Amino acid sequence: MLAIACPGQGSQTPGFLNPWLELPGVADHLAALSEQAGVDLIRHGTVSDEDTIKDTAVAQPLIVAAGLVAGRVLLEERPLTAGTVVAGHSVGELTASAIAGALSEADAVAFVRVRANAMASAAAATPTGMSAVLGGDPDDVARVLAGVGLTAANANGGGQVVAAGTLEQLAALAAAPPAKARVIPLKVAGAFHTGHMSPAVMALETLRPTLAPSEPVGTLLSNFDGRPVSTGEANLDSLIAQVSRPVRWDLCMASMQSMGVTGMVELAPAGTLTGLAKRGMRGTAALAVKSPEDLEAARTFIVEHSRTPDLDPALTAEGLS
Repeated sequence: MLAIACPGQGSQTPGFLNPWLELPGVADHLAALSEQAGVDLIRHGTVSDEDTIKDTAVAQPLIVAAGLVAGRVLLEERPLTAGTVVAGHSVGELTASAIAGALSEADAVAFVRVRANAMASAAAATPTGMSAVLGGDPDDVARVLAGVGLTAANANGGGQVVAAGTLEQLAALAAAPPAKARVIPLKVAGAFHTGHMSPAVMALETLRPTLAPSEPVGTLLSNFDGRPVSTGEANLDSLIAQVSRPVRWDLCMASMQSMGVTGMVELAPAGTLTGLAKRGMRGTAALAVKSPEDLEAARTFIVEHSRTPDLDPALTAEGLS
């Protein structure tokens, strides 16, 4: 059984779109997405420096656009089937929603435009950030984070938790980390998936009436609890609430394994989620589509893993309704 995964903020690197622009139709696709997003995605994906593409207002539409481009090229000869699982990490959930047909591409870009600008504004209101906590006893990690007032904003599995809060709180964590754990500051500009982002939730609620959600093709997982969303409206509810509540990628990976996923393809800018899968989905094959050079292998991989096992009814969308 196949899963398609879409990465989140922090996965972008300078110049990563350069090789994709060599493919027929990609420049036109990116130009159209740029106009919709109000951001020059071609420039930011090719020549902008690391600091520029770290800006939330740039990074989020850039990541979603990259996934949409890679997804269109990869799936043009073999469209998504009902037996495929689709999931995205944080802003990657928007990419996943468009890949699964729960949102049109235009709606996904409209959503990320509002999301990115509103989250950037919320982040500017108070200096905040995020740090990865690697290793340590889970209970001890939770205790230390609570002690300095931080939120476990991402539970990524494999012993990785991302803490979010004010810069002072993150400094306190770095000064006294949990036992046997490493703390690594992340290149993001805010405490995403915490209460600091509540103004962005309100902005997206204002956008909601202009969107037209649809029934997803395949099984689309929610970052909230790792379970399938049953309808397009339920997915939209999850996407809006996700901005200020923790991302449970560990539960998404657990669901994939429970459903019988044998192979996971990660769309560009790929690498982060395949890395997490090596630790959190042991025994499951994973392939990162980082550049067009990976497309041939990815198409073969999709054919090899495109089968549907007998699913546990409790893990299907129908079982949740």
